[in-house]
Amino acid sequence: MMETYYYSQFNHAVVHVALFDDVTNSTAIRSRIIQAARILGVDGDTEREAINFAFIDARLISSLLHLQTAIYQALLSEAQGQLRTKTIHSEILWALNPTNNITEAIRRYGVSDASTTLIVIRVDVSNILDVQRRMCDIVQGSMVTFEALKQMTDWSTIKKHYKLDAEPALKEVQGKQDRERAIVNNIIVSSVAMKNVVA
Repeated sequence: MMETYYYSQFNHAVVHVALFDDVTNSTAIRSRIIQAARILGVDGDTEREAINFAFIDARLISSLLHLQTAIYQALLSEAQGQLRTKTIHSEILWALNPTNNITEAIRRYGVSDASTTLIVIRVDVSNILDVQRRMCDIVQGSMVTFEALKQMTDWSTIKKHYKLDAEPALKEVQGKQDRERAIVNNIIVSSVAMKNVVA
């Protein structure tokens, strides 16, 4: 159920993406990420590599295109030597956030104590056969297909983060849920796609 994307234009980068539901150890994952940043020496390097993934709260992802656009933008920044964050994985979180504040991006889009759904991403230049096993070792939850994302998305929080409540296009389709969600998704995907241009 893990999906793999290949980007030949970015030094043959390979991106592995998985969606988890019913996650029960978000607090432990978050704590592990924080601790890994503090450990010095070889032990620190080993632990940072063990959790070298992007952990994203799936509730804030409006579509697979939204996620793929953020991944592409992060790969583009890395290829141009213009990462605004320390790693490609934190750059994906930065790309998802409507502002340029990385701390806010991690707080909003990263794993939180309340996260019960997670998207886990590993970017690499080669195909790592054990990535899925490593993801499952870290996340206690059920790996599901990306079809399940539709039921996880928290549209009201997404609209709040992007300040879309006063958006005229949404007022015109009030009461038509599918149409409203399609418009919100289009606005968000466009915003992520344009972020490297305006940042």
